[in-house]
Amino acid sequence: MQDGPHRDLMLKAIAREGEAHRAALAGDRDAAVSAYGDAVALYRASWEVAPPKSYGRLVGLLKAAVLGGAGAQGAAYVRGELASEAAASPSATAGYVLAVAALIAGDDETATRYAGAMRGASEPHDRTADAIAALAAGDAEAYRSAVAAIVDDFAARDEHLTGVPIADTAAMLEAIAAARGLGAGLRGPLLPA
Repeated sequence: MQDGPHRDLMLKAIAREGEAHRAALAGDRDAAVSAYGDAVALYRASWEVAPPKSYGRLVGLLKAAVLGGAGAQGAAYVRGELASEAAASPSATAGYVLAVAALIAGDDETATRYAGAMRGASEPHDRTADAIAALAAGDAEAYRSAVAAIVDDFAARDEHLTGVPIADTAAMLEAIAAARGLGAGLRGPLLPA
């Protein structure tokens, strides 16, 4: 990755997101919300000066937004930023961000379509696509199975991006699912209470 302000901002965003995860796992909701909000702002600033197609920053932004209780705002920003990408054939990572943003916006048809763009890129992408498609279809059983597989994958990892052992993808999806009455109610050391 090239050096520059975009990288510095991204590293600050990751660090702040790690602080948010620690607070969330410790049950300190106020500190978590504050840190997630800071991470969103830093990911956004990094995205805005990053080279084209630096979609990982939008993944971080959306996860932090959802976990910090600002998912609707994060989704609206992402959909606006990727409007031209959405009209084209998105990469798996762009598809992931667009699918999650569509789920948050209640656009289940679009969420399902972009979940399809994620498939085949990697096993983690496939598991997440399964969870997104199940949520879009309102299939609680399929969602529970998919999100449990995501947690298992994170539990098997030796490293986590923020340095904090947390199944942040599953936590984000659980927040979205809970708002739809489809939460799997998963508990464990890798998920906030």
